[in-house]
Amino acid sequence: MSHEKLQVQTTCPYCGVGCGVDISGSQEAIAPVAGMKSHPANFGRLCVKGSALHDTLSHTDRLLHPTMNGQATDWDTALNLVADKIRQVISTHGPEAVAFYGSGQLLTEDYYVANKLMKGFIGSANMDTNSRLCMASAVASYKRSIGSDTVPGCYEDLEQADLLVITGSNAAWAHPILFQRMAAAKKARPDMKVVVIDPRKTATCDIADLHLAIKPGSDTSLFNALLTYLHQQNALDKDFIEQCSENIDAALEAASTAAEDFSQLADITDVEQQDLETFFAWFRDTPKTVTFYSQGVNQSVDGTDKANSIINLHLATGRIGKPGACPFSITGQPNAMGGREVGGLANQLAAHMDFSPADRDRVRRFWQSPRIAEKPGLKAVDLFNEVKSGKIKFLWVMSTNPLVSMPDADDVKEAMKHCELVVVSDCMANTDTTAAAHVLLPAASWGEKNGTVTNSERRISRQRGFLPPPGEARPDWWIITQIARRLGFEKEFPYEHPADIFDEHARLSMFENKGTRDFDLSGLTNLSREQYDALAPIQWPVNDNYPSGRARFYDDGRFYTESGKAKFIPVDARPPVTSETGLTMNTGRVRDHWHTMTRTAKAPVLARHIAEPYADFHPEDAMRLGIRDNKLVRLWSNLGEIIVRAHVRSDMAQRKGEVFVPMHWTSRYASKARMGALINKDHDPISGQPALKITAVEATIFPTEWEGFLLTNKDLGSLDTDYWVYNVTDTGHMYEISGQSDPVGFISSVRNQFESDNWVMFSDPANLHYRLCLVEGNQLKAVLFIHQNYDFSSRQWLIDTFGQKELSMQDRRAILAGRPLGKVEDKGAIICSCFQVGENTINKAIADGCTSADELGGQLKCGTNCGSCIPELKSLIAKYQPAEAVE
Repeated sequence: MSHEKLQVQTTCPYCGVGCGVDISGSQEAIAPVAGMKSHPANFGRLCVKGSALHDTLSHTDRLLHPTMNGQATDWDTALNLVADKIRQVISTHGPEAVAFYGSGQLLTEDYYVANKLMKGFIGSANMDTNSRLCMASAVASYKRSIGSDTVPGCYEDLEQADLLVITGSNAAWAHPILFQRMAAAKKARPDMKVVVIDPRKTATCDIADLHLAIKPGSDTSLFNALLTYLHQQNALDKDFIEQCSENIDAALEAASTAAEDFSQLADITDVEQQDLETFFAWFRDTPKTVTFYSQGVNQSVDGTDKANSIINLHLATGRIGKPGACPFSITGQPNAMGGREVGGLANQLAAHMDFSPADRDRVRRFWQSPRIAEKPGLKAVDLFNEVKSGKIKFLWVMSTNPLVSMPDADDVKEAMKHCELVVVSDCMANTDTTAAAHVLLPAASWGEKNGTVTNSERRISRQRGFLPPPGEARPDWWIITQIARRLGFEKEFPYEHPADIFDEHARLSMFENKGTRDFDLSGLTNLSREQYDALAPIQWPVNDNYPSGRARFYDDGRFYTESGKAKFIPVDARPPVTSETGLTMNTGRVRDHWHTMTRTAKAPVLARHIAEPYADFHPEDAMRLGIRDNKLVRLWSNLGEIIVRAHVRSDMAQRKGEVFVPMHWTSRYASKARMGALINKDHDPISGQPALKITAVEATIFPTEWEGFLLTNKDLGSLDTDYWVYNVTDTGHMYEISGQSDPVGFISSVRNQFESDNWVMFSDPANLHYRLCLVEGNQLKAVLFIHQNYDFSSRQWLIDTFGQKELSMQDRRAILAGRPLGKVEDKGAIICSCFQVGENTINKAIADGCTSADELGGQLKCGTNCGSCIPELKSLIAKYQPAEAVE
């Protein structure tokens, strides 16, 4: 590696906010990253995940060489095999027997080459992406109503709105930097109203003036009733409706059936009538309204209709394309928007063109391709169904983990066994999906990749490489290009640098456009490599009319429908789903992890906030089911089961009859926590997006004889016990463990992993109580605590002890005593990940007189970086201080 000093500006690889990141140090030692102060998305802020990016750059678990059937091979052999198989499948079964499944983790240039190869040269549209799981309904609703997949507004609208409606989004955890911008705007303008619509009381409710904890699935009834109310109140923008829209009467007729009055709507949504009346009045009286929505809207059987019911409200009141007024769909992944630009979804062709004869002809001529896909391809759920049926003979999965994220994940796992050749290109070697592949191709990761991404406000930013790829890893675009050339398309895939691909992508966007399509990068064509490398963040379109980009669409009243007018979509509200089991599972993110943890699990700081998969229960459900807080619980459906830790929440935080489970844990990090294994394949008939938010499940206690934890100096992989969860620490590796049988056998299996007899043990077999430590050369190598009753406090003092070069006698006594001795501080569970401030430390500061989050921040620094922990700080203050003292 080079010791030359680095100074690189790049883009965060996590959520759709698209924060700029400053990189410094050297390739030998990357300094802690910082937020890019000039980037319009974050202005220097970074959430805790972004702030820990430098801790994720290790080569641990990296896929370093091509493999075939588990054996290392060279690139030529692997690429030739893949190309030969594609050629054979097309020859024998036709192009429809080939499928690609991509990811919002791909850069736009990667996506472009994959989409071009599949749809223009293989000749099938069976190229879908994990964006189908998060953004497809938003895409479909925008296209139905405004004629194009175009987010109308920009991030500034979130700050300029007088009413901010956040629905189906825990922005505080899923999009922390945008949430902090909202919170700052609210603090600066206290008269600004914030309404959160979510079945759960999440951290986002911290800034809410009103929380509508609606019954899951009742969203459309709520928004349809609001449209009817606005019509009855004579609060519609008649001029806008007449001049710029069509089909309002049909939409009003459909909406009128949602509820007869507020009383009926209260019954449907399970929300107090007074709160509904307040929300409706605020919406009626506030022209500058932004509705900010995400997966809670999209991931349902009627996600497209839900999103259209929101868009209908904004069209009816003319609140679109104006500062502080728009229906704002927030993307989940770092480049879901870039994938949509190039046609990464199976029902798109390229550059915001579809499968009309004119679009197909236009794209084929531009690509000079021998064939072009004739019709939309298989969407994700159907695609994997056809893999299982045998219709798909060749499957290439790129940079994603569908064996965890897809619904009915075990069936997807089974489907892989039916495919003649499964290829996975990924940066990580040890995932659920790589384990099911025949061929693995090592891909470059963040920090090594070079290209562009587009965030949720249509802003294109550069993701610049600053590290060489390890081993034989290569960029995704290079891998795909090599396959294309081996298929005989050398001339059409001449790329030697991502700048070459970006230029072609930009030229396609302007090809025969002349203002007829929203996506236009004509102002970014013919960039030199130096200009491409220096490209500053910019919002599309970039053309003669908008040489510096365009912040808002539709401010001119012109839409991309055939008539040029926005179209109201009649939406019939479905009744909320009632679970026959009496328990409905909702899914989502936790604050400090991302997707299936292949990156975040490398950063010890990110495991300290929430270290285990869990399920949130309402107290009455827990009592009915015999479930106790912090004990293990088994959740199951007719498809599968998981074992997680129960959290019994207050009745204000978790609705009765519902349970929340996070999405992140995989077979790499937990014994049985893949929540996708419980979810059925129900999906929106228009968008194809799976209904990941509402699943009927059952729950019961998972009885165990003992619980404990294991700290080691090495990764032991899967453990031989009924329950385990793996995390890295600053000083080694940690497992939460539990078992249903006598622990002696498990203890023996752990000891056998170490070639040493230098174990010190305290044991009380009658009470199933064991404490063991392995010391070699006066250093701690392993610690194992087991107890019949789970009563261990924070492990942080032990983790710190584990990192000491020499173990003192007091340290040894503390380990065998099972608690810190002397002046060693037990921080407690980490609340502020940015500054590693624990619950015990915070509680002490509260007891000493801190009465606000600001005061805690001033004393302990907690909450002063990304701010994600502020809601929890306030909860702790409320718990230990009288209500009137809480700010």
